[in-house]
Formats: sequence, structure tokens, C-alpha cells
Amino acid sequence: MNSMNLDRTHDAAVKSWLASANLPHGDFPLQNLPYAIFRRKGYAEEFRAGIALGDQVIDLAALLRERCLNGLAMQAAIACTQPALNEFFAMGPDAWRILRQAIFALFEAPTGNASTMPDTDVLRRCLVPQALVEYSLPARIGDYTDFYTSIDHARNIVKLLRPDAALSPNFQWMPIAYHGRVSSIGTSGQQVRRPLGQRLAAGRSMPDVSACARLDYELELGIFIGVGNPQGEPIPVTHAEQHVFGLCLLNDWSARDIQMWESTPLGPFLAKNFATTISPWIVTMDALAPFRHAWERPADEPQPLAYLDAPANRSEGSIDIHLEVWLESERQRTNDAPATRLSRTSFRHQYWTVAQMVAHHTVGGCNLNSGDLLGSGTISGPTAAEAGALIELTAAGKTPVALGNGEARSFLEDGDTVLMKGWCERPGFTRIGFGENRGEVTPARAVS
Repeated sequence: MNSMNLDRTHDAAVKSWLASANLPHGDFPLQNLPYAIFRRKGYAEEFRAGIALGDQVIDLAALLRERCLNGLAMQAAIACTQPALNEFFAMGPDAWRILRQAIFALFEAPTGNASTMPDTDVLRRCLVPQALVEYSLPARIGDYTDFYTSIDHARNIVKLLRPDAALSPNFQWMPIAYHGRVSSIGTSGQQVRRPLGQRLAAGRSMPDVSACARLDYELELGIFIGVGNPQGEPIPVTHAEQHVFGLCLLNDWSARDIQMWESTPLGPFLAKNFATTISPWIVTMDALAPFRHAWERPADEPQPLAYLDAPANRSEGSIDIHLEVWLESERQRTNDAPATRLSRTSFRHQYWTVAQMVAHHTVGGCNLNSGDLLGSGTISGPTAAEAGALIELTAAGKTPVALGNGEARSFLEDGDTVLMKGWCERPGFTRIGFGENRGEVTPARAVS
């Protein structure tokens, strides 16, 4: 792991000649430069990669047409002209870093010799307002694995659903996960139809098929694999982050009543496979470097086995990403009333790190591929206000949360929009953000 190798692209003193990139509390300053797949709305054009800067998208295909890049940066940008980032991911960290540094140099405010200043008129022709674009999935996602790595979430769920049970003993020894469904992954703005499934009502001995009555969200981060590994060759924890391109926001929609009936003995199925929503922008691991922290395991708890342990993982394996969940009801939207913040937490609380998830995923010989997606699992903190799902916030529906307009929620209702936000900030560095992850609940189809 060499994530704390900071360079000029992390210098908070450097500003962009694009004014919107310098606004305080903006998500996309020059020090961020996240990637998405986009195209202009209303135009018959192909999806391709862009980089967020301020309120604009840097069109990498346009930069190539204007001959603004050369060498490895040009080769990387050519890979970004595809309708998915897989080819660029597979080029590896050197290409990712060279292109980042080249884009940074083109869009930083000039401070020196006028002869070396970029032609901002040319570069402005390579910008597209974010308000005028639409997004596609950033990669061809071959496989999706959802982890379960927040011990606070795990303990909360055990207390709520099985008060006489204890935390599963394997939780503190390995990052637990299950394989999810790729076909129902969508980008921010996804409309999520309330799912149908088998449920066993209280006091009944026979299940029925009906619409989910306990629809929930789960606040997670998505982890995009950059470079894969050959089958049979595990990725060591010391090199795991060299295989990770970056992170996005992820909502793992969950049908709790369906989940409770179907999960024994093999785990979630219909309760999880109907929808997963990710934010369009992927924040690179390079951009996250200033926000690393020590990863700690309490001395009286099991310490990770050797293949999950490394000095660098302990010294900087944690990332302090601030996260919030907001809910906008249909009534709030109709009345132009503000959404309600439900919770706020940090990825820093997670029991297992990104590197440990990747190392464990491959220890048995599993081959990851460029564009594969890992979910971090629900991100909850140690206090009640840091819960990453409604089932925790409402004590399994017993204590509804108030929305401030006379409405309350135990679980999600039709017309509700769930909005997730994320950002990093630290003294001495520029704040960077993830944009937003938005999904709206729509009514279930009729039971046939």
C-alpha cells in the first residue's frame, strides 16, 4: 500500500481557472477529478468517460480531438472514449495517475511563464455543463459482491431481530460477503419498483406472495476493481489497493420482510436482487489519499489472521469518508419542502478495510476482473444517529422517525426518494465530494 504518496494534485493552495471548481464546499474541486460515463441529453451521441470539475464535465474525447494530451496520458484518454471504463481500469495505477496529473496541469490556474499557460479557450470547448448530461453505469460490471463489514450494524441487527443470539463468531475473523445481482444495478435517479416476494406474517404458518411492506435502504460504498488477478493467484493485502480504482456511493435496497423469511439457510435472495443504485461518479483512490487514517482493532478482540494483516493497513487502511442519508417524501417534493436528514456517519468506523475485503475475496483463488463491483456493506457508526438503515433507526419499525412535516417513517413508502451524500475533509487539504446517489420508490406491480 502506498496510498499516502501525495503530490501536487493534492495541494490545497492550487486553484483552477474554472471558477466553479474553487467554490467552498463544492464536491468537485481540482483535487478530486472523479470519473463517470456520460453523454449530452438530447443528442444522438455515444456514452464516453468524463471527469467532473466544478459544475462541468471534462470531455476526454474532446481533449483528444484538440490534441491536449500526449504520451501515456493520451493512451489512457483513448481508453476512456469507450462507453465503459473497463479498458482504462485495466491499464493500472501508472496510467490512472499520469492522466490525473495531466488533467490537473491543464485546468490549474496559471501562475508562471505565460508561454506555458494552457489555452483556456480551447479547454473550454472540452467542457459540458453537468446540468445538461445524463449518465450510464461507469463500467461493464461482470460480478457484484456485497460485504457485511460494519460491526455496529451487525450488533444492532442481532439485538433487534434475535435478542437471545450473539454476533456470529466468524464476523470478527473475516469480511463476510455474498454474491449479488448485476442486472438490477442502476445509476442515481433509478426508479425502484417495490418488490414482491414470499413473506411469513406474524402468527401464520403458511407464507403468501405479496408486496414488500418493510422496504429499506442500506448506506454503502461501492468499490470498483481496476486491475484483476489471474484465477488461483490471491491478491496479498499489501498490494490489494493497487487493484482498486476508486469508490462511489451505493444504496443496497432491502426488502426486510422478504429477507427474514428467505435468509435461512443460504442468505438474501429476492430481498436484495431487485435493485442496487450507485452514484455516477467514481472518486479515485489517489484523490482519497489525504483522508487516510490508522485502522485499529481493539486489543481484547480477535486480531486479523496473517493474510489480512500488514503494517500499512494498520497505519493508513481506514478512510474518513463522511456520509449522510436524506429522505424526501412525495408530499415534501410536491410542497417544495426540504428533504429530511436521517443519519450521518463515517466509513472510518468500518470493521474491515477495503484492502482486507479484496485480499479475503481472492484468498481462495477467485479471480476478480476489471470493472467488478464490491459493496462495503451497510455503514453504521457507534451511536444511534449513525445508523445506515431504517431498520436500525426505527428499531425494526417500532419507533418511526419524524420527517418534520407531520409525516413519519418506519420503512419506505411509495413516492419516497432516498438521497445519499458523501465527502472528505481534513485541515490542510481541499474538501472533495462524491456527488449524490438518488433513488425513488415506485408502487409494486399487481400480484397475479
